[in-house]
Amino acid sequence: MRVCSVIQARLSSSRLPAKVLKHLPFNSDITVLQQVIRRVKRSKSVDDIVVATTNEPEDLKIVDIAEAELVRWFRGSKEDLLERYYFAAKESKADVVVRITSDCPCIDSYIIDRMVDKHIQDDADYTSNCHIRTFPHGIDVQVANISVVEEAYLKANKKYEREHVFPYIYETCKDRFKISHLLAEEDERGEDIRITIDTLEDYILVCTVFDYLYDRDNFFGCKDIVTLFKNKPWLKYINQKIVQKKNFEDLEEELKEAIKILELQELYRSSEILKRFRVKI
Repeated sequence: MRVCSVIQARLSSSRLPAKVLKHLPFNSDITVLQQVIRRVKRSKSVDDIVVATTNEPEDLKIVDIAEAELVRWFRGSKEDLLERYYFAAKESKADVVVRITSDCPCIDSYIIDRMVDKHIQDDADYTSNCHIRTFPHGIDVQVANISVVEEAYLKANKKYEREHVFPYIYETCKDRFKISHLLAEEDERGEDIRITIDTLEDYILVCTVFDYLYDRDNFFGCKDIVTLFKNKPWLKYINQKIVQKKNFEDLEEELKEAIKILELQELYRSSEILKRFRVKI
């Protein structure tokens, strides 16, 4: 069984452009993307690593990093991420695909290995550690059989199914597939911790985490992060107003989330207007 980790990466992030090129640790010459690649390389379960980027000219910088780190790369559609994953995995001749995002520079190879083991042991079609949230945001791993990814590629027809890779599997057709979940051990639990990078506040927090942990162990793991936040709970304040991007089934769900974000930003008058609008519809 050939296991391929596909790491998605592009420079045109809407909230923090070129975030994967930012330096981590802050005063180093190592990029966020390099940290992700180097951590995934430590996985004992992964046979191949492919950095999947877009055909946009600016993303040649992503290709340069992949080549410097001696991993393969694939260029494909900017908007159709499902297509990009599918063809990157097919080119690798993968039987099992491990999805990693390049904005998660604290990804833990030990958890990747446990995910692959659980996926195989459960004879699952798809395995996740983020749909039932017990791990910190930013330790996310998704594993899927290539046959299931192929079906999603051929049949998914909603825009968000193409943009977010696996919703066809775990949402649209969840009753058709065997879906498994990995839950955190007690000393890994951190569902209220956010160490993915979407915004400048996220980047500042992750830089702080690296300042505390990196010199002691360049490949510190999830347990180290959870312990750090227990000892220094004030770290959560740095990005506490940042909300994870989500998919919405309908306008009602999206309006609820918009109200929540407005109130986090203390924009209460705008929130009240939106609440009144929600009642009308």
